[in-house]
Amino acid sequence: MGTIIILVFVLGYLAITLEHSIKIDKLIPALVMMAICWALIALGIDSFPQWFDSGKHSLLENFGLLGHEEKMHMMEETLLHHLGKTAEILVFLLGAMTIVEIIDYFDGFSTIKSYIKTKKKSKILWIFAFLAFMLSAIIDNLTATIVLISILQKIIKERDVRVWYAGLIIIAANAGGAWSPIGDVTTTMLWIGKKVTTGHLIGYLFVPSLLCMLVPTFIASFLPAFKGNLETVEDDSDKPKSKYSATMLYLGLAGIVSVPVFKTITHLPPYVGMMLALGIVAIFAEIYSSSKFSITSHDSDESDAHAHHSPVHHSLSKIEMPSILFFLGILMAVAALESLGILFGFASSLQDTMPMLGTELHHAGVSDLVVLLLGVGSAVIDNVPLVAASLGMFSEPIDNELWHFIAYSAGTGGSMLIIGSAAGVVAMGMEKIDFFWYLKKIAWLALVGFIVGAAAFMITRTLF
Repeated sequence: MGTIIILVFVLGYLAITLEHSIKIDKLIPALVMMAICWALIALGIDSFPQWFDSGKHSLLENFGLLGHEEKMHMMEETLLHHLGKTAEILVFLLGAMTIVEIIDYFDGFSTIKSYIKTKKKSKILWIFAFLAFMLSAIIDNLTATIVLISILQKIIKERDVRVWYAGLIIIAANAGGAWSPIGDVTTTMLWIGKKVTTGHLIGYLFVPSLLCMLVPTFIASFLPAFKGNLETVEDDSDKPKSKYSATMLYLGLAGIVSVPVFKTITHLPPYVGMMLALGIVAIFAEIYSSSKFSITSHDSDESDAHAHHSPVHHSLSKIEMPSILFFLGILMAVAALESLGILFGFASSLQDTMPMLGTELHHAGVSDLVVLLLGVGSAVIDNVPLVAASLGMFSEPIDNELWHFIAYSAGTGGSMLIIGSAAGVVAMGMEKIDFFWYLKKIAWLALVGFIVGAAAFMITRTLF
């Protein structure tokens, strides 16, 4: 039965990676895979000799001696445990996505566009690289990519020029997301899963992540694509649509940034802080929305459309629900493999058979090579299940350097292929970037940045 479950997972995973070829959204195989895996566990519960206790992070060797009812009860408890852990991540993401949509409702991101005054290509490259690096640490790399490419489309006419900027934005956004607990889904998973803390994450990864962004940007600034000046698009319609644009931008970003502080002070799960931030931002959104439309003529269709619902309802209708359901499916499917002890066994055999890189053996007993391969793997395979698998594979304590290296590798390694990260996939869709164009023009820059950052991590980790 265990072999069948692994086969179902592999087939489901294959369907996810071939999403664009088979024309089936990746959330569908993720949900089907999750449901079938747990159904097979329930049907074959008596045939499994061991069970993985997620709470104690150890195998229950006497599981086979328990009665059927006890096994079913154990399975239900484990399923509920994993659903709770997954729900923490999903509710957190829902809150963050809603705040970002509220900012967009008030056209808050147009404030960023007003800061870009230069027409020199290389200067604009550096501006967007630093914006991507810092924004992704605050509003996550996926959202930062969407925001910055949307701004790019308003200030650069030629698509052939924009795709180069989009490529570097992907690298910078993924690098920026790696050092922040709210910058990338995988880093958020490690943070909520009590594997890393905010202070240590920033301490370990800020410099490696910064180098991962700086080196490719520096090299790219000498490429022909970034020589000369731009012909910019000047359009009065690009001015903020609301007088509260800047206020809502700063308020929303401050709300998201306050979540790690709230967690540190109260020791409550991060999603509680995110719900508080959402509530505060929503209060101001409702007040400003009433002010905004009380002085607006209601003759236009747009005014009528906005007048009959709150900005919060509007924002909730625009959040990316397919992504939420995909995370639910993939995280719960990985939890099924973890519960049977499959991931734990794989980790043990990996540690026994993989050659060690250098003479130093970490506390985890896992070579740097394994984590680097995980980073390369995240370019081919979605990094969410890779990190979810590592959570079940390794039992190192909180803030062990292994978790920080996994956060870096999974977060930045995906830049090496355009399908390797959520930021890359969304950029591919927005600018119709060709897979092989990215592979030829941008991938090598991402690889250089990844290696430089990894080397920096191996040096700086000795300081902690």
